[in-house]
Order: sequence, then structure tokens, then C-alpha cells
Amino acid sequence: MTPAHQKYQPLTSFPSTLTEESIKAIEMTNHVMKTLIVDDEPIARKVLREELELFPEVAIVGEAENGREALQKITDLQPDLVFLDLQMPVMGGFEVVRNLRGARLPVIVVITAFDQHAIEAFEAGAIDYLLKPINETRLGKAIERARTLQGKPLEVAETLAKIASAPDAATPSRNRKIVGRIGEEYFILDANEVLAFQAEGELVWIITSKNRYICAQSLRAVEARLNQLQFQRVHRNAIVNVNHVRKMSAMSSQRWLLTLSNQQQLIVSKRQAHNIRQILQW
Repeated sequence: MTPAHQKYQPLTSFPSTLTEESIKAIEMTNHVMKTLIVDDEPIARKVLREELELFPEVAIVGEAENGREALQKITDLQPDLVFLDLQMPVMGGFEVVRNLRGARLPVIVVITAFDQHAIEAFEAGAIDYLLKPINETRLGKAIERARTLQGKPLEVAETLAKIASAPDAATPSRNRKIVGRIGEEYFILDANEVLAFQAEGELVWIITSKNRYICAQSLRAVEARLNQLQFQRVHRNAIVNVNHVRKMSAMSSQRWLLTLSNQQQLIVSKRQAHNIRQILQW
């Protein structure tokens, strides 16, 4: 039995192949964040590893040299924190974030070379980023912020949605991302795949062609955030993506029935009838 006055010392670095005992040791040390480094440059990974080893709250569990490998290691290792380079071959950092799925999403700190357009987008969206060469003070702040997000899956998912929505050179016109939940899993959805938002009592549902997800926000908050022409409130309890409206049927002179691309039907209130006709260019 370990004497009461002794404490576990945090493990700060691990071999490339983790044993089951190593992973259990990390999990026992619950104040240490399992960390993955993703960068296509071996020297950059080595330098960041050496800097991270100075922080006792960080446990480096692995490295990846491209986006596809990163996704696999995130699935296998379940890191709490990922330092993710944006400019990589095979699959870049933005695509990694857009393809994340699962009940346990890591905190992502993006790393980029100097790109004024990207930096302005990150700062406007309050996205954590590190500029190469990495500043130790800024690195420490990023680690501290990641620590405060531990145990807050919704906040982590919202942060990932901000990163996924940020413009990049390959996809400058990406739509805003939306966070939906099924059970304990959080999903980052593209705005184009959302057919509608529908309130039922205190719950707001995100409706897609295949699933319904729980939305963490009220319809009023959703309407304020999705200030895009494609989304229109049609009733006090519904917002639709007009790009998915397939049919409008008159119920009366001022009431309409909308049929969406998944055949779901929603009623347009008298108050909103004029707006929906205008958007559909009737």
C-alpha cells in the first residue's frame, strides 16, 4: 500500500507504443492531460515535445505526421488535448477537426505558420492558436485554458465547431458549424445538412436527413447565430433551411404547409408566411 504522504508523480513522456499499463497509469493520474502532437515536420514535433515536457500537467501519449494518422490516434488513444498543425499533406488540420466524432472529443490547439488571414479569423472567433515558432508564455496559456475545459464536453464541442467554421485557403466559404448531441456523443454538423430546428417543450431538435440531434441552445439563440439567408423562422417553434423545402401547400389564404426533403412537414404561421414566400421568390 502506498503511504498516505506519498503522491503519484505525473508522467510527462511516453514511448511511441504505449502498453496497457502505461495508459492505466495516465488514467490514474487524473490531473494530467493526455496529449497528442500532430505535425508533418519531425523537427517541429521534437521541439514541441521538449517544450511540453516542461509542463507537469501534460502527458505526451503519441505523435502523428498527417491528418489521417491523427484521426486514427485520436480514436485509439483518446487524448484530452491535441496540438494540431493546420498545414499538412494528405489531410490538413481543418479537415481533421471537421471529421472528429465520438463521445469524448479532445481540446484542440491549432498551430500555424504566419498567415494574417487565418490569425484574424481565429482572433475574431476566440479560437486558441499557436504561431510558429511557439512562444513559451502563449503555450502555457493554451495549456491552462485546455485544463479549464476538461470535463466540459459541450464547451469543447462548441470550440471545435468554431475551428471547423474558420475559413482556410482551401475552403474559404465554409458554412458555420452546428453542434448536436445524441446521448453522450457530440457531433459537429455542417449547416447545409441541417433541414430544420424544431422546439418541443424545453427541447430543441436539430433535424437532418438521417437523424435528430439535441441542440444546446434556444430557437432564439439559434436564429441569432445563423443569420444566413438559407435559414428562416416559419413558426414560433420552428426554423427551416429553405434549401431543403421541396413543397409548399396552401392550408388557407395565410397559412402554408412546408414539406422538407426528408418528407417531414411543418406549418408556416400567419406571421411568417410573407417572409417564407419572399425567400422562396414567390
